[in-house]
Amino acid sequence: MKNSPYIGGWKSIYYSLHVASEVGLGSFYKSITSKNTCKTCAYGMGGQKGGMVNEANDSLEICKKSIQAQLTDLQPAIPYDFFGKNSIEDLLKLRPRELERLGRLDLPLFKRPGDSHYVPISWEETLAKIIEKFKNTLPNRTFFYSSGRSSNEAAFVLHLFARLYGTNNVNNCSYYCHQASGVGMTATVGTGTATVDLADLKNSDLIFVIGANPASNHPRFVTELLHCRRRGGKVIVINPVKEPGLVKFAIPSDVRSFLSTGSEIASHYLQPKIGTDVAVLMGISKYLIENELVDTEFIENFTDGYLEFFKNIIKTNWQEIELNCGLKKEEIIEVAAIYSQAKNVVFTWAMGITHHANGVENVEAIVNLAMLRGMLGRKNAGLLPLRGHSNVQGVGSIGVMPTLKKKIFENIERHFQIKLPTTTGWDTMACMDEAKAGKVDLAFIMGGNLYGSNPNQKYAEVALNNIPFKVFLNTTLNEGHLKGIDGEVLILPVLARDEEKQKTTQESMFNYVRLSDGGEGKIKKAKSEVEILVKIANAVLPDLVINFEAFAKHENVRKAIAAIIPGYDAIGEIDQTNEEFQVGGRTMHKTNFETPTGKAQFVVNKLTENTDKKESFRLMTVRSEGQFNSIVYEEEDAWRGQKDRDVILMNPQDMAEKGFSENQIISLTNEIGQLNNLKVKPFNIAKGCILGYYPETNILVPSKTDPRSKTPAFKNVEVFIKSGEL
Repeated sequence: MKNSPYIGGWKSIYYSLHVASEVGLGSFYKSITSKNTCKTCAYGMGGQKGGMVNEANDSLEICKKSIQAQLTDLQPAIPYDFFGKNSIEDLLKLRPRELERLGRLDLPLFKRPGDSHYVPISWEETLAKIIEKFKNTLPNRTFFYSSGRSSNEAAFVLHLFARLYGTNNVNNCSYYCHQASGVGMTATVGTGTATVDLADLKNSDLIFVIGANPASNHPRFVTELLHCRRRGGKVIVINPVKEPGLVKFAIPSDVRSFLSTGSEIASHYLQPKIGTDVAVLMGISKYLIENELVDTEFIENFTDGYLEFFKNIIKTNWQEIELNCGLKKEEIIEVAAIYSQAKNVVFTWAMGITHHANGVENVEAIVNLAMLRGMLGRKNAGLLPLRGHSNVQGVGSIGVMPTLKKKIFENIERHFQIKLPTTTGWDTMACMDEAKAGKVDLAFIMGGNLYGSNPNQKYAEVALNNIPFKVFLNTTLNEGHLKGIDGEVLILPVLARDEEKQKTTQESMFNYVRLSDGGEGKIKKAKSEVEILVKIANAVLPDLVINFEAFAKHENVRKAIAAIIPGYDAIGEIDQTNEEFQVGGRTMHKTNFETPTGKAQFVVNKLTENTDKKESFRLMTVRSEGQFNSIVYEEEDAWRGQKDRDVILMNPQDMAEKGFSENQIISLTNEIGQLNNLKVKPFNIAKGCILGYYPETNILVPSKTDPRSKTPAFKNVEVFIKSGEL
């Protein structure tokens, strides 16, 4: 298996120098040192402490992922005559990376039904078309969607406008990523976000990394894993794939690590079969219970439901657990024994846990394990969902969701003296289903690539084609502007957060709110998302008591947020103080759980159905090191040693049994689609499992979702493999 022996280090430095030379050293330096929040993952850095500083005052907090995002934002505008020379059919021939690198969007683009080309149009004409369409469309035949890259201010204005317009069909990208974390944690401990802050992580002596690959997706988190190892702690990784960057990583900002061949990250690495995390977590729980290594005082005083949980664990035998997950009892006991001795434990996870039909149950199983040893309700221990988009948590906190939390709903009605709609709103997949059924006339999509993020992309394309009027707000082109675009389409160019004329805020996965100063960019005709939303709302809803025009000043949006969103009080004065803050009531350093009983709740989990089938494999879709969400910055996946993306990574023993040689052409198929011309490569992955790149493999992911979180099972797809092209 040809895995890269040197992960991070010089490769990251070289890439940084490459970006600096491409966009200009001055622009690059100004961008990475400005007082603006990082644009990529929600681990968070930047803001008022400086462009490469986090809330703990660690300096040089920058990673290749952040620099990749800067590269595309620092591009010049696409020339105005480009769209006259290049048809939509021409653009469809480009790979996602090539679309991203065409340059920044500047003027709005418009396409009528049947048009072969986009044409630039004026802002006046653009806004007039959108306003007219909203005025002539029934609210219950619309939906609003936001990515996690928008600001808290834009997100607040978006959902307030949508609800006053008359619909709760408001959702964000978390429904396709971490929604299961929010649902599972809220049910068990009463909060949907991290129970720890960054200081807690720095004082832990054991960190679990479950269903996550931070070496690619949250690189700066790997620094904390390294620091945990150096202070004598342990890092336990549970993942079907042996990710090279979680074995060893050369961290550029750490001289000792950088000058070595890489620092050891994982102390222990379990590789269960895809979709069997519950079995592994139950096995660890079983060892603790059978050996009386649980925190009885915490369980008795601060939890409910333990007796039923206990009985279920005891009756589940080791043979069932081993058969289900593919691990030996001894492997599980080894990490369970380590957990039993640790004093301060933080559990982290990502979409390898949530992207399953039982994603919520996976999260609940993690919480069960934390409760068994009292790793909740105190400092230096707890739960940390590793969220992706830089402000996906903030967008949710502000209210971009179909059903508002009761307190926020009441606060909005009281603050503005209005009545909000009480109809049931649509989650993201429900929006696709309703569009497929012909029940959507207008979609307003703020950021992201909704087409590319969808499972079952043939279905998604038909659904989006059925919407006669679509509005996209983006900085660059993506596949979502080229597929599913029957009807009228408008693409509105928007400013990146470091180009905003006014300050904006973002919330990290640690519940820490940062203030971005904005700045001056190259793109002169693009507009702020808030400015666009205010102009539309003010024209569509002129007779309401709310004066949306006041929200053109971001400070006024923040004052409304302070009055409405629990824990956000400090945002009302942030323009005067410049003081960033921890959201109140989130970090759990005390045993007050916001559940109906005031106690944390144990949940009885069941082993998932055994998915072993000789004729099929389990596919997990993953991001590459050269990618952020659906945005592909580089075709190469350096950390996994892959030169291109048209590959399937497979267990060598499975390859031998199938008679496959390295680079042999194969095809994948299942009940919803097929993918041809893929090269099979050997990789260290659990037997019976394979790995392919997202979003290319989304064509094979069914639309079926976890019933509680409404999240598709991107990480657990049954597929059949054939040699050659079908």
